[in-house]
Amino acid sequence: MKDDPSNRSFRDAQEDIKTSSGVPDTEQTRSPAYRLAYDDLDFILRDQLRPIRLQLELLKPEVVMKEQGVDSTIVLFGGARILPPSEAENAPTPEMAAMSRFYDEARTFARVMTERSLERSGGRDDIIITGGGPGVMEAGNRGAADAGGKSIGLNIVLPHEQAPNEFVTPELCFNFHYFGVRKMHFLMRASAIAIFPGGFGTMDELFETLTLIQTGRMKQVPFLLFGRDFWERVIDFEALAEVGTISPEDLDLFKIVETAEEAVAAIDSWQNVGVKRGEVPGR
Repeated sequence: MKDDPSNRSFRDAQEDIKTSSGVPDTEQTRSPAYRLAYDDLDFILRDQLRPIRLQLELLKPEVVMKEQGVDSTIVLFGGARILPPSEAENAPTPEMAAMSRFYDEARTFARVMTERSLERSGGRDDIIITGGGPGVMEAGNRGAADAGGKSIGLNIVLPHEQAPNEFVTPELCFNFHYFGVRKMHFLMRASAIAIFPGGFGTMDELFETLTLIQTGRMKQVPFLLFGRDFWERVIDFEALAEVGTISPEDLDLFKIVETAEEAVAAIDSWQNVGVKRGEVPGR
């Protein structure tokens, strides 16, 4: 529920902004020093104010998501360059064209999970959350829209691929400057994580999340990798365990699936949901 200014004892900050704009135009009132601190963009953007901006980026989505009734989320990570099947012929390589099937799998998975969310919690739990961009992200938000539900997009300012897709619920479409704060919002409410083929950003999200779960900094949740051929080609998880840089038990933190149906079944049968590891195996 939104804060009601009429219930406050003190004067509303918005009112003071309006009042300040109506003062006489003098040399003093034109000075930057006279501006209200919270209405002074030049001041807020100073390097010394970075801690405040970090707090704002953490707080704004938190407040809005609570107002919008978001209790838990299902995270979809994956490549921005994966095209829908209808556009696969425009892919730069045959391999990329073949990966368009993951667009459909992400869309189907998001639709099924959103339908279940609406049925079981009225759309408060297991809300789809993506990076808000194209590719797999678009497919996730689109699947939620197919089901008639809302979904979240956490965009970030980048030189390319940063515009939000048209399927994100507008009231839940956020834009970030700080990668670290954005990552926190991906995982703070996560009840499951689905990762599709992608590039550097997807790999970063994959390993950071696995590290948080492995080290007990985050509770265990269903953790799904879509596409065995892709993942076994780009990452040799078994080799990491064989040489001892991870423990054999760490291979149980995730499961590789091929289809949305497999993913839903894996979520329903997942062990150790909500458990935090007390220690890292092998240490």
